[in-house]
Amino acid sequence: MIKLITAAERHEASVGDWLKSRYLFSFADYYDPTNVQFGPLRVFNDDYIAPHSGFPEHPHTEMEIVTVVLSGELTHKDNLGNESTIRMGDVQRMTSGIGISHSETNETDEEVHLYQLWFLPNKSGLAPSYEQMTLDFLDTSNKLVPLATGQKVLEDVVFLNSNSTIYYAKLGKGEDINFRTFKIRKTLLYITNGSVIVNGVEADTHDQLRLEDQEVIDIHATAEASFMLVDVPALEVNY
Repeated sequence: MIKLITAAERHEASVGDWLKSRYLFSFADYYDPTNVQFGPLRVFNDDYIAPHSGFPEHPHTEMEIVTVVLSGELTHKDNLGNESTIRMGDVQRMTSGIGISHSETNETDEEVHLYQLWFLPNKSGLAPSYEQMTLDFLDTSNKLVPLATGQKVLEDVVFLNSNSTIYYAKLGKGEDINFRTFKIRKTLLYITNGSVIVNGVEADTHDQLRLEDQEVIDIHATAEASFMLVDVPALEVNY
C-alpha cells in the first residue's frame, strides 16, 4: 500500500507571530483518529521559529524526541543541566522517559527551520537522557544518510530508543536511490524540496508518502530533491 498525502493536507498551525508549523500527525489542538501515528512515530512537525522567541520550559514523558535543524540555530536548556546550541546540520535526541522539562528558543536574528519527530520508545520508564551530534547531513548527495537510529547495524549516529531509523537524502535530477525494507516494516517519506517518483507515485515539495507491505522503495528524482525517510516497525506501540 502507498498513500500520498499532499502538502495542502498537512495541518497548519500558528502561535502568534513567532511559530509557524505544519503537523503531519494529530498534535496539540489537531486531532484526527485516522492520523494519530505510523508505527511508533507519533509526531512529525515542520516548524519555523521567529527570531528572539520560542518554547518556554515545558515537560515531557515517555517519548523519544528528535530535533533536526535545517537552518538557523536553536538554544536548548533542560532540568538535567544540559545547555546547548543546535545548529544547522545538527541532530538532537531527548529521551523524556519518566519525566524531563526543557525549553527551546531562537536567540538569534534569523528564523529557525527544523523538523521535530516524536517516537514512542521501545519500553516505558526509561531514565531521561540527552544526545546531540553534528552530522553535516545537508551537504551530502545521492545517498541516504542515517541521522538517528535504534538499529545496532548503524554507527556514528544519534541513538534512538526505538527500532526505527531517520534518514536524510539529497538527489540530483535523474538520480535514483533504492531502499530495501521488509513487509513487517513501514516507510514514511517527507519531501523537503523538489519532486520524486516513489514506487511509481509522484510526490512534490512538502508532500508525504506512507508505504506499507513493501520490500524495495525505489526513489527517482524528477528534479533536484531532498527528503526525509523514516523507517519504522509496522507494529504500533501504545502505553
